[in-house]
Amino acid sequence: MDAKNVGDLQALLNLYKQDPTLLRAKQLSFLRDSLESMGDTISGFQRIEAFPLRLGKEEGKPPEQLTSEESDLELDDDGMIKPDEDEPQEMGDENVEVTNDMKSKAEEKKEEAYAFLEAGELQNAIDLFTEAIKLNPQSPLLYANRASVFVKLQKPNAAIRDCNKASELNPDDAQAYKWRGKAHMLLGHWEEAAEDLALACIWDYDEDTNALLKEVQPKALKMIEHHTKYKRKRTLKKIQKIQATLDWIKSILEEQEKAQNEENIWQWMTRACRRYLDFFMAVMDPRIILAWLDVTWNPNNISKYRDNHKFMKFIGQVD
Repeated sequence: MDAKNVGDLQALLNLYKQDPTLLRAKQLSFLRDSLESMGDTISGFQRIEAFPLRLGKEEGKPPEQLTSEESDLELDDDGMIKPDEDEPQEMGDENVEVTNDMKSKAEEKKEEAYAFLEAGELQNAIDLFTEAIKLNPQSPLLYANRASVFVKLQKPNAAIRDCNKASELNPDDAQAYKWRGKAHMLLGHWEEAAEDLALACIWDYDEDTNALLKEVQPKALKMIEHHTKYKRKRTLKKIQKIQATLDWIKSILEEQEKAQNEENIWQWMTRACRRYLDFFMAVMDPRIILAWLDVTWNPNNISKYRDNHKFMKFIGQVD
């Protein structure tokens, strides 16, 4: 195998390491089939089967907002712009039955749009691409072309909407991924940009897209590392919060148990005092003591005290 082939294979493997979902590309089905037939054990295959390739992405939606503690990552924001907030552009009726005549007219509008695009009249190009889309709303190329103009107009959200539509109509449309990747770059969505540009290179390699991918990859990797770092921190904080809550509950239960034990002791003491109160009170009465001594010496003398309720209670003859 010559050095060029080895280099191409190494480049493909590097892309696979960065995003195993690339093997879902139809153009690489032969490679996937070969690996599966050899019993591929790469963990990425499980990821490919478990998570289908993302085709539609929400336009202009930034990644999860970082807290002030997490916002210490600094990336070069040259070229980034604020998201456009225009009303969504016309997409045409996808259920319309497109005739050959409509397709021909759409092609004419597309050629006119190209002419305006070359002349730098971007808004006119947008208008003509829109007319072409209305005539043939089932053409992914028309959406990708209009998206390219939206990127030039610095309207990344509009471009993302068009690219989403194009990729829905044709998941292998490299132009849709290329322009969506560029739109994400304008918004500073480095991870999404890297993924889209990599897909564009896989399906239709060109030097311009590859150069953009090389520019974006370091930023995307930093973002991934940053998110992973603070995801661990957030998880640890959640665990600590749960542990603190459990400790608090435990302390409450211990206090309740202690209070219950103290209450039980007082209840026992109260019952004991009540039980022996009469006995102690009787002992303090000399008449009871004399009667008790009299009966002790001569049990028959108890008859003399039958009417003495206090004495009879003392010796347990009545309640």
